[in-house]
Amino acid sequence: MGGSLAGLLAAHVLAGYADRVTVVERDRFPDGTRPRPGVSQGRHPHVLLEGGQVALESLLPGFLAELRAAGAPRVGLPSDMVQRQDGRWFRRLPATTHIYTGSRAQLEELVRRRVLANPVISAVEGTDAVGLLGDATRVRGVLLRDRSGDARGEQRALEADLVVDASGGGTKAPQWLTAIGAEAPHEETIDTGLAYASRVYRGRSGVLDGDTCGYYVYPGRAQVHGGGALPLEDGTHLVIVSGLRDDEPPTDDDEFVTYTKKRLPHPLLHQWLDEAEPLSSAFGYRRTANIRRRYDLPGHHPAGFLATGDALCSFNPIYGQGMAVAAMSAVALRDALADPRRIPTTRRVQRALLAASRQAWDISAGADRKMPGAVGTAVAAGPADRIADWYLQRVLERYPGDPVVGPAFRSVLTLCTPVTALFAPPVLRAVLLRPAAPTPTEPPTAPEEPGR
Repeated sequence: MGGSLAGLLAAHVLAGYADRVTVVERDRFPDGTRPRPGVSQGRHPHVLLEGGQVALESLLPGFLAELRAAGAPRVGLPSDMVQRQDGRWFRRLPATTHIYTGSRAQLEELVRRRVLANPVISAVEGTDAVGLLGDATRVRGVLLRDRSGDARGEQRALEADLVVDASGGGTKAPQWLTAIGAEAPHEETIDTGLAYASRVYRGRSGVLDGDTCGYYVYPGRAQVHGGGALPLEDGTHLVIVSGLRDDEPPTDDDEFVTYTKKRLPHPLLHQWLDEAEPLSSAFGYRRTANIRRRYDLPGHHPAGFLATGDALCSFNPIYGQGMAVAAMSAVALRDALADPRRIPTTRRVQRALLAASRQAWDISAGADRKMPGAVGTAVAAGPADRIADWYLQRVLERYPGDPVVGPAFRSVLTLCTPVTALFAPPVLRAVLLRPAAPTPTEPPTAPEEPGR
């Protein structure tokens, strides 16, 4: 259920084990790279973190070459961007990781083309899943209804040996499970009330190209507003600004620019906007809560049903983890099914899918838990969390300028290495024994030379 990245990649994996895989999608897939209505964040910035790149290349060999050939910008961090966090500019040291910042629609279209070329996989478009078939012991299919606009339209049954919920953060599966006598999962939530708005611009030639391809101000406890400009595949930039509840960025075009000027801690982005040409209206987005559905916990969960992607674990989009976790979850599904040592029961595979999202959850939920005004069932922190927060705060103080701490923390944030990388001896010494390295007092206009 769901023809976005998580659903397509799960279908790709399952095609190696099934005679037929059907992808049910409420939208009709567009020709080319236009945003789909069902992808509510489709007009907003997306990044593909390095952990997601590794996963996608493992699932679809040669995919990254296709992405580059399609023009997706490959941005080196920290060298290629002007970045600011907690009142400090980042040193533009040589890149230790790269992200892709092209449009979500472009990346999804490339994945869709590869996956649906498999004759085992078919897509049912323009169709809503409206319920589950089966009972409390086993899910045996889904109920479908054409998107004719008639909520009372005729339903039809699609039987299946396995149903995978990849319908996104707005999934109705918990209610549908209850309706067949099963148990809905416990939900963990953390919501900061963060909201953002985005708008496409074409900048003046020579300002955001070459050695500097974008700006970004990261929000945090001390500076709750954020924003930046990220390059797209057609040479334009997607500008985003964010704020918390009761101070959400406006979608009025003029007010969007004014908000950027008044709320961000430095005029750099606003000065760029003054000279740039707007190419779209501003679009807003408000659903940014972290939500984790614990299908792995003991309870009356039926066989034959799995959840993946945002339907299992959705993150505050400001951290850019969703596409990477979708790919990493598909790898986890593949590995769980291929493991010759264990029978791939529903619960075992579901636990593997949750494990694939755990580090991203720890990052986004851990950061959001400390934001002012955060609410939800998982906001409270225990003694272990407070110790970890003390150490992490020292990491954050050194992240913008330390050549040892920065790469280690960046590799964790991009889901390339586990959190334990922050406790490797060189990093530990730098965090505990060295003062924070000096950082630029003004936006650095060029990358630093290697070895400086």
